[in-house]
Amino acid sequence: MKVACLQFAPEVGNVQENIRRADNILQNTRIPTDLDWLVLPELAFSGYNFHSLEEIRPYLEPTTSGVSTQWAIQVALHYTCHVTIGYPEITTPSTNPSDPQTQYNSTVTISPQGTILHNYRKSFLYYTDETWASEGPASNSHKLSNAESSDAPFFAGELGSLGKVTLGICMDINPYRFTSPWAAYEFASLALSSSTPLICISMAWLCHLTPTELMENPTQPDVATVAYWVERFQPLVEAKGDKPVYVILANRCGMEKGVCYAGSSTVLRIEKGAVSLFETAGKSEEKCLVVDLTERPKFQVRSGR
Repeated sequence: MKVACLQFAPEVGNVQENIRRADNILQNTRIPTDLDWLVLPELAFSGYNFHSLEEIRPYLEPTTSGVSTQWAIQVALHYTCHVTIGYPEITTPSTNPSDPQTQYNSTVTISPQGTILHNYRKSFLYYTDETWASEGPASNSHKLSNAESSDAPFFAGELGSLGKVTLGICMDINPYRFTSPWAAYEFASLALSSSTPLICISMAWLCHLTPTELMENPTQPDVATVAYWVERFQPLVEAKGDKPVYVILANRCGMEKGVCYAGSSTVLRIEKGAVSLFETAGKSEEKCLVVDLTERPKFQVRSGR
């Protein structure tokens, strides 16, 4: 299986320019003809750092029918691959137009045939999300670990020809509202109990680097961020399963309103208690990271015991 992370630096509210930016990166990348899955960041084309519902309102997209979904369908058909993209969703009343609408921080996944496979709504909101978005419908049952329950948080199940997948968005891998016990590992625990070999996270992950530090050695990853991501999958590491689990972490880079993003999109393999890294994008690098999961990972991050 071949997967790709399209890491770039969208600007808040500059949708058409952000689309052009993504298109240019894809056009300048040697995309394999047998690519299986292309993953974009959280809120890829709207940008992320909105501070109120009124500020983001012009960029909200109707459920699976806005500009992000249409772009993803075109790209999925062009490359004959699955595409997952983050977007700011607003629901459309099914009957009465006066019914209240709800906003979510969502991803939509498209099949290689251009059909909509799944619309996932972020369960664990970050502070910035809480200014405009509602929690995903199952988020109030975040302590559940039963993947078969329809009330379980996140998404764990069949996703087209990709097979069994666990999906999340950024903050989902953290403790709920940073108030749940660190060792609850809600997201990783669900991925473990559901036995999905593929995990995909669309992200707009911040970093603690200054703007100056962010631009130093831009093609080098933010090692502290990658190490943190690995730690948040500790239950899968400790399980020491014989079957490999692949983790796709598709982050954005750049700055918005003085906020720095970590970039460092990463593809990992967890197997027999060992964590191996296929490849990582730089912290300020705009590129499409393409990884063949059948190849040998380049680095071992943590050895099995």
